[in-house]
This record gives sequence, C-alpha cells and structure tokens, in this order.
Amino acid sequence: MTADPEKDDPGAALPGGIGLSRLRVYDWPAPPGADGVCGGTPHMHLACTEAYAVVGGRGAVQTLTAAGGFASTPLREGDLVWFTPGTVHRLVNDGGLRILVLMQNSGLPEAGDAVFTFPSEVLADPEAYARAAALGREDPAHDARNRRDLALTGFTELRRRLDAGDPAALTEFHHAALRIVRDRLPDWRARFAEGPAAEVARTSSHLDALATGDTSHLQSAAVHRGDPSPAWGMCGRLDKYGREGVTRIV
Repeated sequence: MTADPEKDDPGAALPGGIGLSRLRVYDWPAPPGADGVCGGTPHMHLACTEAYAVVGGRGAVQTLTAAGGFASTPLREGDLVWFTPGTVHRLVNDGGLRILVLMQNSGLPEAGDAVFTFPSEVLADPEAYARAAALGREDPAHDARNRRDLALTGFTELRRRLDAGDPAALTEFHHAALRIVRDRLPDWRARFAEGPAAEVARTSSHLDALATGDTSHLQSAAVHRGDPSPAWGMCGRLDKYGREGVTRIV
C-alpha cells in the first residue's frame, strides 16, 4: 500500500462522518394552551442517532417512543444523553441550556432526516408541510417560532394519545414521516456513501494495511481546522461545523 492523500485523508469530514454543532436552546415560552415551558421544536429522525453533551444551563429532553411512551430526561452540565431513530424529541430550556450536539451521518439531517410533529392534516399535505417547515429570509426568528408552536400542537396530541393507551399514534406518525421523506432516500444514500460509509471503508483499508506491516497511509497525516457557521436550528440557535468551514492547516 502506498500513501494516497485523497484516499487516506478524510479532508473536511469530521471523525467518523458525524455532524457537530453548538446549540443554545430557544428560550421562547410555549404558546397559550400549551404547557408554557420554554424550548425547541419537537421532531424525529428516521436514520440518525443524536447525542447531547450538556455544557451549561439546565433543562430536559422530552421523548415519545413506542417502547416507553412519554418520558422526560433531566439535562444538567456534564450530562451525556443520546437517542436512536424513531425517538420524537423536544428540548426544554429551564435556564441557559447549552449543548454540544453530535449527530450521526453528517449531511442527512440537513437533507431532510428530521420530520416535525405537525398536526396530522399538515403531515398529510406535502405542500403544507413544506410551507410550515421553511424559514424565510426576512424574519427567520418569527418563522422558527411559528414552526415550533405548530409542532407543539402535534406533539401534544401524540402525547395525549399515547398517555391514553393508543400506540397507533406513533405508528401513524412514523408512516406519515416516511411519506414526507421517501423521495429523498436516494440522496440520503448517496450522502451516506460519500460520508460515513467512506470513513468506515477507509478505516477497514487502514487495518488491512497494518495487518501486513504497511504503514504508508500514515505519511498522509494532516491537521484541519473547522470554523462554525450560525444557523436557526430546530431546537435553538446553532453554531454548525461542516465542510464549508474547514481548512487544512498542516
């Protein structure tokens, strides 16, 4: 095996092809008629596990799952909590909640692997869903808050049905979520192949080389720096680290 910088250096990809963001959870109170607590927009990922490393403040993550129904997990500085695909989640901010978010399969959430818990009539209409999910350029904060409030309406109904012993509530939401994202699956697969899957293949190649005594890939060692870009996220204000802000410094 000879050193191949294109093959041996992952370049702009973070270790393992993950996504990484700093998150300041929204401190907007829930609208009248809801529970009044501050926090983010309830949603679900279909193919990605997500982890929260809490770096400041306090709050909770409320979840809806087929196995556990509704649960609320406290979040304090130093906590690490993660959840798998199919977990409907809502971040609650009890004061200054700041989180380092690690997302499996970088690029997939940005490509649509995040479905909001909008009311069923919105989920059933792709155009209505797209309008409700979009953030405009003029006032993204207003749009993000309206999006959060609409998703809380659907989240509250899902929780009510689960609390009443109706497991079909989540099954119906899962099916609705798949209908919304189905056309994007080829793009997701391509992103996965170019990102996380390529990282796994690179590691496998390195292990094969090392097993034969070949260390040539170590000649391609490099150092990179990533600068964040701000964004209006689902759960709060983000500083996102991605390929766009990466430079090779050594």
